[in-house]
Amino acid sequence: MTLRFALPGAVLAILTICGWLWFPGHTFLQSDTQIYMPILEHLRDPALYPSDPVALRPHVAFTIYDETARAIRAITGQPFQFALVLQQVLTRFCGLIGMFLLATAAGLSTRMALLTASLYGLGATIAGPAVLIFEYEPVPRGYAVPLLVLAIGLVLHDRWRAGAIAAGAAVLYHPPTTAPVLLALLLLAWRRGRLRDLWPIAAAAALTFVLSRLQSGIVEHQEFLSTVDAELERLQRLRGSYNWISLWGVPWLRHYELMAALLAIAFARVRDSLPPNLRFLTAALAVYGMISIPAAYILLERWKWSLMSQFQPARAVLFVVMLTVVMAVLAGIRAARSATNWGTAESIGWFLVAFAIPAQAEAQLLLFPDLRGAVMRDRFLSVLLLAVLAWLAARCEIRRPAPSAAALAAALLLPFWLMPGPAKVRNYPDLDHPEIHELAAWAQANTPVDAVFQFPDAGRGLTPGLFRVWALRTVYTDWKSGGQVNLLKEFATEWWDRWEKAGGDKYDPAHAEQRLAALSALGIDYAVLDPRHAIAARSPAYRNGKYVVYRIR
Repeated sequence: MTLRFALPGAVLAILTICGWLWFPGHTFLQSDTQIYMPILEHLRDPALYPSDPVALRPHVAFTIYDETARAIRAITGQPFQFALVLQQVLTRFCGLIGMFLLATAAGLSTRMALLTASLYGLGATIAGPAVLIFEYEPVPRGYAVPLLVLAIGLVLHDRWRAGAIAAGAAVLYHPPTTAPVLLALLLLAWRRGRLRDLWPIAAAAALTFVLSRLQSGIVEHQEFLSTVDAELERLQRLRGSYNWISLWGVPWLRHYELMAALLAIAFARVRDSLPPNLRFLTAALAVYGMISIPAAYILLERWKWSLMSQFQPARAVLFVVMLTVVMAVLAGIRAARSATNWGTAESIGWFLVAFAIPAQAEAQLLLFPDLRGAVMRDRFLSVLLLAVLAWLAARCEIRRPAPSAAALAAALLLPFWLMPGPAKVRNYPDLDHPEIHELAAWAQANTPVDAVFQFPDAGRGLTPGLFRVWALRTVYTDWKSGGQVNLLKEFATEWWDRWEKAGGDKYDPAHAEQRLAALSALGIDYAVLDPRHAIAARSPAYRNGKYVVYRIR
C-alpha cells in the first residue's frame, strides 16, 4: 500500500478509535443489546433462559447478526461482547472510509475529505424516530448504516461491484435500514446501465430469506398484510412511540423541516461542483427521507398496516440529517475559498450547522440560541469554536501556510474532547456498576439455571436487563423487553400480561408481603429489591450496597 492511501487510512483508523472511546462513544447493555444478548446466549446454550420470553422468541430471523456473533465466538473463544464490539468498530471504520470516498468524489483534497469524514464520525441523535447516525450499541442497524455509506462512496468512485457487496452486507445485517439507499442505487444503476453490477445485493436478499427459514427458537409467523388491532396499537404507542408520528410533537417535525431546508440551501450552493451521481443520490435520499414521515403516518396510523411498525419507515429521516452535515461541510469548505468577510462568515456559519447537529442541537441553537443558560451557552460557544477551527483548516488548505497541518489536526481531534467536555453533550448515561456484577455472580453461583427473578421496585429502569445478561438467569418481566411489541404480536400479548400480573411500575413498600406472595404464585423464585425497601421480617438470601434478594418460592 502506498503512502498516499496508508496515511488517510491511518487517520481514519484513529478517528474510529477516538469516536468509539470518547464521542459519540459506545455502550453495552444500555439499550437493545439487553434483548439481543439473551437471544444469543440461548441459541448457544438452550439450557439458559428456559422460561424467559425475551430469549425464547428471537427476532433475528432476517439478519446474520446472530450467525456472525456465534461464528466469531467459536473462532476466537471470546464472549459475545467481544464479537459484537469487533463488528461495531470495523463497520464504523467502513463508514468513515465511505464518507472519505464520498468527499474525494466531490472533488475535495485528501485533507478536506478527512475533515468531512471526521464530522460525519461525530454522529447525531435523530430524535422522534429514535435512531442514530452512529449507534452506541453494537446492534444490527448500527452495522448496516456505515456499510451503506461505504457502498455510496464506492459507487461514486465507479466501483459498482464493490459498492453492491457493501450494500449487500448491510442487507444481511438489517434489511429495513437499507431501503432508501437500495432504491436510490437501483434508480442510479438503471440510469447508468449498471443494473447487472448490483447482483450481490440480490444474492444477499436471497441469503437473508434462506437463513430466516433456518432460524431456531420460537419464530412467530409474520403476517405482512395484517393490520394493527386496537389493543396492539395501545401497546405499541406505549412502548414504541417513535413509530407513531403523532407522538413526535410539533417541535421535532419542525426540526426536520429545518434540516431539509438547510440541506436544500447547502446543496444549491455546491451543486455545480458535485459529480452527477452524487447530485442524484443526495436528491433521492433527501426526498425519500422527508416523504417517509407522512408515509409512515398514513401507512401505520391511518391504514394500520402492521408491517410498518417493523419496517419503521420514518427512520429514513436519518439520511436527511446525515446529508445536511455533509452538504454543510462542503458548503463551508467552498465558502472558505473566498477571502472576503462574507465568505468567512458563510463558511463559519455552515460549519456551525455541521457541528451543532452532533451536539444535539435543536433548531433553536441554530436560529435563535438562548445563551442565558450555562449549559446552552457553553455548548454554543464550543460549537462556534469548532466551526472557526474548521474554517481555519479549510482556509489554510487553500493557502497552505505553515500551520495548515496543525489547524487540520485541531479540527479533527478537538471535538472528541470539547463535545463531552465543555459542551456537556451527554449521549447516554453510565448504568454499569460493581453491585450489579456482584449480584449476577452470586446468582450464577448460588441459584439453579432455571431460577426466575423479578425486580418489583425497578419500575421502568434498565437494571433487570443488565442482571438478565450478566447472571444468565431468567427475569420474569421488565420494561425494556417490552420494546419487542413492534416486532412480535404474540410476544406483545405475553409481555403485557406478565407486566400487569407482576405489578407493572408501581410498588408500595407498605404492601411488600402481598406483592411477594403474588410474585411467588407466578412461579418467581427470587425478588430483588432496593435496600431502602428491605423487609425487616424476612432474612435476605443475598445483599450488597444496591440490592437485597429474597427467596420467595
